[in-house]
Amino acid sequence: MSRFCEELPSEALQRMAASGDRDAEERLILRYGYMVRACARPLFLAGGDSEDLIQEGFLGLLDAIREFDGDRDAAFATFARVCIRNRLRSAIRSANRDKHLPLNASLSWESEAAVPAMPAPASPEEMVIAREESLEGLERMRQSLSPLERKVLDHYLDGLSYEEIARAVGKDVKGVDNAVQRIRRKLTRP
Repeated sequence: MSRFCEELPSEALQRMAASGDRDAEERLILRYGYMVRACARPLFLAGGDSEDLIQEGFLGLLDAIREFDGDRDAAFATFARVCIRNRLRSAIRSANRDKHLPLNASLSWESEAAVPAMPAPASPEEMVIAREESLEGLERMRQSLSPLERKVLDHYLDGLSYEEIARAVGKDVKGVDNAVQRIRRKLTRP
């Protein structure tokens, strides 16, 4: 990678990357890697880990590199942040959908030996009963939360960042973080 690329503004590097210059694309990825990590850090992906979110964020950055239009009034950094956040929100929403529940609620191979397996419902009636019991358990857990904690949890599960949740509930980011920590403690208690 040339030192010349390091000195260019992001918009110029993006134009070069969009025309096929791999060095310019790599330079942008290195330059904006901190942004991907910063956007992914406060988020949680059901059934995944922080590295999965970071990978999704880098895919959003690649989308920004390929789709940025320099003729618009936005700077590349602004456009990249929007693309990264959109990609992260999309991944979280996708992971939180009910169709992924069997994957997100499953145990790892290593932990199955230590935890006895729950028998799979054999009949439609048992499936309905199991779902009702699960919903009742969820409702009991939600009742243990304060009204603010329930709002924060709902927004958190919708994939909003701490800043967005803070705006939605009228609190500061630290207050939202404290609420998330209380929720985690309450929901992990036996």
